[in-house]
Amino acid sequence: MRAITVPEPGGPEALVWAEVEDPVAGPGEVLIDVAAAGVNRADVLQRQGHYDPPPGASPYPGLECAGRVAAVGEGAGPWRVGEEVCALLAGGGYAERVAVPAGQLLPLPAGCDPVTAAGLPEVACTVWSTVFMGAGLAPGETLLVHGGASGIGTMAVQLGKAVGARVAVTAGSERKLARCRELGADVLINYREQDFAEELSGGADVILDIVGAKYLARNVRALAPGGRLVIIGFQGGVRAEFDLRQLLARRASVSAASLRARPPGEKAEIVAQVRTHVWPMLADGRVRPVVDRRLPLSEAAQAHRAMEAGEHVGKIVLTV
Repeated sequence: MRAITVPEPGGPEALVWAEVEDPVAGPGEVLIDVAAAGVNRADVLQRQGHYDPPPGASPYPGLECAGRVAAVGEGAGPWRVGEEVCALLAGGGYAERVAVPAGQLLPLPAGCDPVTAAGLPEVACTVWSTVFMGAGLAPGETLLVHGGASGIGTMAVQLGKAVGARVAVTAGSERKLARCRELGADVLINYREQDFAEELSGGADVILDIVGAKYLARNVRALAPGGRLVIIGFQGGVRAEFDLRQLLARRASVSAASLRARPPGEKAEIVAQVRTHVWPMLADGRVRPVVDRRLPLSEAAQAHRAMEAGEHVGKIVLTV
């Protein structure tokens, strides 16, 4: 088969479209003929040499995909050859075929084509596992989403609204904030011009943060009493200091979460919850996929350039 490889870390030009060995569905695994793969910030970090795949995972980028079941390994039922599916991956989505543990597969949401569905598993599983399973966002609470126009952000805004939360977002342009408003965001904050810690009246019960160090002190200040800060990225650095008294005064908590390195059993539980809770919202239109653009898999370098430019809203998807 062909896949996007990374012979040496570097810029987008480091992504090489090459012939590689076909994967095989082992026990408990399903082999997928890939129709499309979602692009994530983690793929960029892997290309740069900053985020290696976990042991045993495919060396190729790609944390989510959609396609058809090509083969079913021993004990990987009830999946059947020919079924259309999407999947959460530890790697390997940027390829014509990928093997994945059966517990990480999902049926396509009702009314969703494979290319659109390819951009759903990573964002849906990330948001559900952090904002709901981890931080316990409840109806009537306030959710602050940094990077509200990103793939993660557009999913978080919609899920927050769907469960009855008040949703605030930060973004760097009026165009992006307008898109967030269309998705249901209640409070719009331009981080280039406004201080979110001052703008968010009453504070946030849950903050979903992709920035990291640069926002840590302000995030803590922005928490409501009993608030929960969840850090899932470090685009603004990895080292920071903040006043612990601020945390104690708010009886608040700070946690961090990563999805890729979790063991298959934990991922299977998250995927099962997403199927139960999120897929019905997609089916009835309360939540909808947001795809910014589609590019051929062989043009993965161009997709990475677009992601690094930060001009997209929602997901960038690569098609096979």
